[in-house]
Amino acid sequence: MSALDAFLEARDFLLQHREDYIAAKRDFRWPALTRFNWALDYFDAQALGNTAPALWIVEEDGSETQLSWSQMSARSNQVANHLRGLGVRRGDRVLIMLPNHVALWETMLATMKLGAVMIPATLLLSPEDLEDRLDRGGARYVVASASQTAKFAQYAGRFTGISVGGQTAGWQRYENAYDQASEFTPDAPTHADDPALLYFTSGTTSKPKLVLHTHASYPVGHLTTMYWIGLRPGDLHYNISSPGWAKHAWSCFFAPWSAGATIFIYNYNRFDAPTVLDVLVRCGVSSLCAPPTVWRMLVQQDLAAYPVKLRELIGAGEPLNPEIIERVRSAWKLTIRDGFGQTETTAQIGNTPGQLLKPGSMGRALPGCNIALLDADGNPADEGEIAIALEPRALALMQGYIDDPDKTAAVMRNGYYRTGDVASRDADGYYTYVGRADDVFKSSDYRISPFELESALIEHPAVAEAAVVPSPDALRLSVPKAFLSLRSGYAPSGELAADILSFAAARLSAYKRIRRLEFYDLPKTISGKIRRAELRRMELARSSDARRELEFWEQDFGAR
Repeated sequence: MSALDAFLEARDFLLQHREDYIAAKRDFRWPALTRFNWALDYFDAQALGNTAPALWIVEEDGSETQLSWSQMSARSNQVANHLRGLGVRRGDRVLIMLPNHVALWETMLATMKLGAVMIPATLLLSPEDLEDRLDRGGARYVVASASQTAKFAQYAGRFTGISVGGQTAGWQRYENAYDQASEFTPDAPTHADDPALLYFTSGTTSKPKLVLHTHASYPVGHLTTMYWIGLRPGDLHYNISSPGWAKHAWSCFFAPWSAGATIFIYNYNRFDAPTVLDVLVRCGVSSLCAPPTVWRMLVQQDLAAYPVKLRELIGAGEPLNPEIIERVRSAWKLTIRDGFGQTETTAQIGNTPGQLLKPGSMGRALPGCNIALLDADGNPADEGEIAIALEPRALALMQGYIDDPDKTAAVMRNGYYRTGDVASRDADGYYTYVGRADDVFKSSDYRISPFELESALIEHPAVAEAAVVPSPDALRLSVPKAFLSLRSGYAPSGELAADILSFAAARLSAYKRIRRLEFYDLPKTISGKIRRAELRRMELARSSDARRELEFWEQDFGAR
């Protein structure tokens, strides 16, 4: 059996069992691949004579671009030939810093075809971040928008630059690629375990880690993501995600194209919920994946007034709070399905189509994923750190943290890859997210999950986002403290603080009560995740009774 046939057999099995979780989990097997290049062996094969749309981009001004599978295959061949002419060879690292422009998809396909290693990068990176990519990442080629090239000025001479959408002094023109031949011949076969992608994590607690994925772990591993989302051939899939982060490759590249679906993009300068909803309706989007922040903005609209044609709704990035899920369900009669994965993996746990959904649960282990929960001693438990068995090794797992064997060994030990996230599991195999292992804390000897408390807080109409951390306390060692950002139209005050504390107390067990609250501009990573570690450090550094201007304690309000 050829590598392509093995991939298609595995893919088709999951498509055929998209609503039969039991059979899919029991019988799915990862394809055994020795040589495989997803862009050459799969994408180009599917593209032969295929005029169906592969990519559909709608701009804020109403203009549109649609490209077929065959067009994307030919254009990526031209880009591959252009990059080869500029010196890119197998194993070279290419930093890609592009918005949702056609060139992004062309370059990703072209890099894979060359056997080079792509380093996706968000446009939000600072010059210091870029130096890290060039230094630790070893990027010697950069494909970037002309509008971003100034960020690289101080590093001139350390790389070959290719500028997209405009001429920059000292940079090659990307558009010269379209003068190249539309046929491409690889210089050698690609081995399935050859490096394909190098991701820098968002660095919520420390310096970003360098995650290396192969031509199997991401392209083939994302069959789990395809299954979780519930994609079908011909679907129009819209994932609201910024380029440069792993989730963009998950749902704007590998998963939809592996299913034979069309990738849909709506480009905007500033997110506007009514406009996005109008686009969903007008273009007939069939599946939507969005992070919690986007869902929180969408539910502030009258969703029932928008006759969407959606079939699947997905929440991703961080766990979604139950209140948001219920508001969407009441409007559209559709349930947002949550899941779990990391930059180091593809989707590993998820609520899959057609299955019972349990409130608060992120679902069950996906096909091909052997999940365990480990307690502090490394023993299996019903609540503990989410871990992935290494024997047999899940195909959808990173090769390791590049240039850091100690860190790799620390997370891959005693037969498991340890995610650093904590969950509980019920008798039916459904997992409920508890929090990052570093975020869970004790108060009066009770174990506190920040996520549970945060979920209660954001049900309050004034609360936009919340982060709960331990605050030092002489009697209880620590107590739960909430840092809050408010929705538009609300201002910090003692009265509002009292109302929020009372509101949360009515929804939480007594031992989980939030005892302190501060209105605060929440610190975030460039990927939008809250830096809870920074808030924890700030609390630990405080003197026991010190107060900041917008901080309130429950004892401030007496019996209330």
